[in-house]
Parts: sequence; C-alpha cells; structure tokens
Amino acid sequence: MSLSYYTPEGFKKLKEELEHLRSVERPRVSGQIAEARDKGDLSENAEYDAAKEAQGMLEMKIARMEELVANARIVDESQLDSTKVLILSKVTLRNPKTAATMTYTLVSEQEADLKSGKISVSSPIGKGLLGKAVGEVAEIQIPNGLMSLEVVSIER
Repeated sequence: MSLSYYTPEGFKKLKEELEHLRSVERPRVSGQIAEARDKGDLSENAEYDAAKEAQGMLEMKIARMEELVANARIVDESQLDSTKVLILSKVTLRNPKTAATMTYTLVSEQEADLKSGKISVSSPIGKGLLGKAVGEVAEIQIPNGLMSLEVVSIER
C-alpha cells in the first residue's frame, strides 16, 4: 500500500475509528458468535454463520485501517509551497466556458467530502490541479469530455 497524507484532524479521526472497531465492534461481534453458538447445532445455525461472516469482514476492515495508519503521513501545512496547488491547498477555480467559480480544498482520498468542498488529490480534478499555479489552466478529462479549470487563487 502506498503512503497516504492526512491533516492532523484527519489522522486523529482515522485512529479514533480504528480504536472504535477494536474496542467496541470486535467485542460486539464476538458476543454475537458466542450467543449463536449457545443455541446448539452449528451445522444448521444461520445466525452463527452470519456472525462468523461479520467477524471476518470486521477483521478485514481492521487490518485495512491498521495498514492505513501505518502508512499515514501527517502533512505540516507550514512546509507547503503556497505558489502551487498541493494537498491541503484551498483552490478557487473558474470555468472559462461558463464563468462559474468554485472553491475546493484538496485532501487525502479518505478525507474527501464533496459536500464540504473537500476533493481528493487522487480524483481526476485533484490530479489535474496538482502542481498548477495561479493563472494556469488545468485540462481535466471527465466522462463528458474535456473540462478546463483556471486556477484563480491558492490559499493554505
């Protein structure tokens, strides 16, 4: 797995979610397995099979999150170049065709949330904007063709 970059808040949230899975969800699923096991014959016990499957899925999710935490790097915003679009850049864009403007903050894939204006650096738009400076135009391939976005401003 490759490195993932997080804001301090995003990393804290990731660790809290992992701890919740370990300390709350894992014991809950183990309890369901024990309860189903107490009901008798395991060969025809759908409840037991479902609980074991849920346990397997949970353990895979925990392993995946442990890997994310192990490969996470916290981004120090004070060290970032504010003349180019990078992770954690707050970018105001203008579509030259429609004159519409929009503002997004580029974040890691795990922190992306379009409703709050956070787009992933690994999304097509995020990739197209990385490294651009104010005044430059990013040509981004989207499902209905090519979209142009001019970088109007970059903030930290």
